Amino acid sequence: MSVINVGQSIVLGVVEGLTEFLPVSSTGHLKIAEGLMDVPVDDKGVVGFTAVIQVGAIAAVLVYFFSDIVRIVGAWFKGLANKEERYHHDYKFAWWVIFATVPVVIVGVAAKPLIEGPLASLWVVAGSLIVGSVVMWLADRYGRNKRGEDDTGFWDAMLVGSSQILALLFPGFSRSGATISTGLLLNLDRLAATRLSFFMGIPALTGAGLYELPGALGSGESALPLAIGTAVSFVVAYASIAWLLRFVARHTFTAFVVYRVAVGLLLFGLLGAGTLNG
Repeated sequence: MSVINVGQSIVLGVVEGLTEFLPVSSTGHLKIAEGLMDVPVDDKGVVGFTAVIQVGAIAAVLVYFFSDIVRIVGAWFKGLANKEERYHHDYKFAWWVIFATVPVVIVGVAAKPLIEGPLASLWVVAGSLIVGSVVMWLADRYGRNKRGEDDTGFWDAMLVGSSQILALLFPGFSRSGATISTGLLLNLDRLAATRLSFFMGIPALTGAGLYELPGALGSGESALPLAIGTAVSFVVAYASIAWLLRFVARHTFTAFVVYRVAVGLLLFGLLGAGTLNG
C-alpha cells in the first residue's frame, strides 16, 4: 500500500517547488512536512518519492532556462565536431557541468546507506540548517561580488558543483545554499552565483530522480501521488525560480539566513519536546 496519499503528495509538491531552489533546504523542509503529517521519513518509498518529485522542479529549470540550455548544448555538440568551436565559453561550460557532477554522483552512490539512514534524522536537518546559515552569512558578507557569469572558470564550476555534497550528506544544509555560498566565496556576484547553482543542479537532481524512480514504484508508492506531486512541484518551482532571480538582483541573502536559523531552532524545540520524532 502507498505510504503517501494524494493530499500529502500535493503538500509535498508545494514544499518541494517552493524550497528546491531557494537556499533554505528542500530536503529539510520535506522531512519536516513529512514528520508533521506522520509520514515515515526513513521509509524507502518516501525517500524515493521525494527524489522523484524533484524531477518536477528540475523540469521547471529546463523550461525556464530553455534558451540558455539549447545554446550551451548546441555549443557542446559543435565543439565535439569542430576543433575551432572548442574555444567558446559555452562549450567549455558544458564540460565543466559534466565534470562537476562526478564527485556528487560518486559520494551519493557510496554513501547511500548513510544518506537514507542515520543522516536522514531531523536532528541532522536542524543542525545543518543553522550551520549552513552561518556559512551563507559569511559568504554573503565577505564575498566581493565582482565577477559575472562570463568570468566563471573550470575551478569555479568544480568547487560549486562539488559543494552539493554538503547538502547530500547533511539534509538541511541546502543544495542551493551550499552552491550559492560557494559561488559568493569565489567572488561571483549574487546573480551569477545563483544562475550557476541552477545549472549545476540540473544533472545531479535529474539523475537522482531517475535513479530513485524504480525504487519508489517498486516499494508500493502509487503512480498517481507521484505524478501529482511532480506536477505540483513543477508549477510552484517555476514561479520560485522567477522570483529568486529578481530577488537576488537587488537584495542580500540575510532574510534567508534569519529564516533558516529560526526554522532550525524551532525544529530543535519540537524534537526536544517530543512533538516531532527525530
